[in-house]
Amino acid sequence: MDRILKSPRDAAPVTINAVREALRAAADPIDATHLMRFFKTGPGEYGEGDRFLGIRVPAVRKIVREHGALSHDDTLTLLQSGWHEERLTALLLLTQAHVSGDAKLRKKIFDSYLANTKFVNNWDLVDASAGPIAGPHFSYTKPSTLSRLAHSHMLWERRIAIVSTYYHIKQDEFDATLLVAGWLLNDTHDLIHKAVGWMLREVGKRDAAVEEEFLLKHYHAMPRTMLRYAIERFPENRRKAYLAGSL
Repeated sequence: MDRILKSPRDAAPVTINAVREALRAAADPIDATHLMRFFKTGPGEYGEGDRFLGIRVPAVRKIVREHGALSHDDTLTLLQSGWHEERLTALLLLTQAHVSGDAKLRKKIFDSYLANTKFVNNWDLVDASAGPIAGPHFSYTKPSTLSRLAHSHMLWERRIAIVSTYYHIKQDEFDATLLVAGWLLNDTHDLIHKAVGWMLREVGKRDAAVEEEFLLKHYHAMPRTMLRYAIERFPENRRKAYLAGSL
């Protein structure tokens, strides 16, 4: 059985039960109630039916650092959990392993990620994993998988498509982001509008001219939230001009 990470400090294999016990030891029912509201778990909301143990992200990250040797198979079992924090833990374990793994392991993790996107089912889960896990495997010149995700009926696959391009933005490569942003201009979901605007803003931090070229071509058709996120860092007079449609 493959190991996600190997550590000389680990005298015995890390078990999924040990990870679950550590998570439950950090759980807080008051925080769980708050998180259920924050991540919109009510009827008809985007996180409908999700369950929370009530664990803050720094505590989850600490548990990930302490249990990095969990096997790949057990990590995928954890990813398929009904508990939000267990899925987050699994994704952070996969991210950690992807960063440190060789090419064979990175491909295995990427394939597992794509096969389990239905469990990457809230914006925090996408945002923590899409860039570091999926981003390195996508290419502007071979965009077929990006296109499939961007045109998916699944909200979270569409968000994975755009957020995964953050990996390329950090390399000062913007073509993939602009391609996916164009595909998602007419998306109807607010969480996609926010994600596309966010990625365009990140492009603008590195090359304002590239972002403005895209915006000047598309801003009339962009959802208001997407545009607001994209121009958040612009000078006030420039923001007002975009919002007034007077450019």
